[in-house]
Amino acid sequence: MAPADFPAQAASSGGRPGGRRSGAQVSADQFHTQATSFGAAAAEYERGRPPYPPEAIDWLLPPGAARVADIGAGTGKLTKQLHDRGVEVIAIEPLAGMRERLRLAVPGVTVLAGTAEQIPLADGSVDAVLMAQAWHWVTPQQAVPEVARVLTPGGRLGVLWNLRDERDDLVARLSTIMQSWESPDHGGHRPDFGSPFGPVERLDVEWVYRLSPDAMIDYVASRSYIITMAEPQRAQVLASVRELAATHPSLDGATEVSLPQVTRCSRADLPS
Repeated sequence: MAPADFPAQAASSGGRPGGRRSGAQVSADQFHTQATSFGAAAAEYERGRPPYPPEAIDWLLPPGAARVADIGAGTGKLTKQLHDRGVEVIAIEPLAGMRERLRLAVPGVTVLAGTAEQIPLADGSVDAVLMAQAWHWVTPQQAVPEVARVLTPGGRLGVLWNLRDERDDLVARLSTIMQSWESPDHGGHRPDFGSPFGPVERLDVEWVYRLSPDAMIDYVASRSYIITMAEPQRAQVLASVRELAATHPSLDGATEVSLPQVTRCSRADLPS
């Protein structure tokens, strides 16, 4: 599926990294609408969404991995970072609007239509499958065996999310604006894959995403629950973000916004 914002948990955040304080329940129809909404905001997604810290990618890639599938590749945030490392990467993305933007962002990379439940690759054809901001959109009962099918023996499944670190005041205020609209956790950012994969290992990487004030608007506007809301509500949320950018003490006269992140990673290997 397309990379997406991590859906909020309904429990209180208590100031934890990536925590959430609220979230309305969503129906199956709303879930599908949000999951397929990103093509309409592909430009905002590319401008506003962060990349991933190199330490996280180092940890997720198995030693010697030569061919990697990036599933739910979106506009190619992770695809580009893998490609720049010299890895042969195949980007798989279900939404046409995202695939179009990806081809512009990462010229020359193979881009295919597909999902984690239906991967258009041969058996045992990749050393790793990575999914960034995407695992919570899949059906694990179908995705896990399909991912295992396309991996080589000993191959790896790795998933990661960039989460807002709400211990920072600016991030906490930004989250307060966004949280009234965020949807609940559809699968968690500490998944267990189960058989045939081995034990799941975890890593959190703390880092700072630096972007322009305008890009901070896109950072919010590219969220599925913002894309799909009624226009008056969407305008209200984005106006609140602009007001925050204009009034927060840390941004007085600043040309750059710093948004602390926690990149939460999980990996598991097939038997060799």
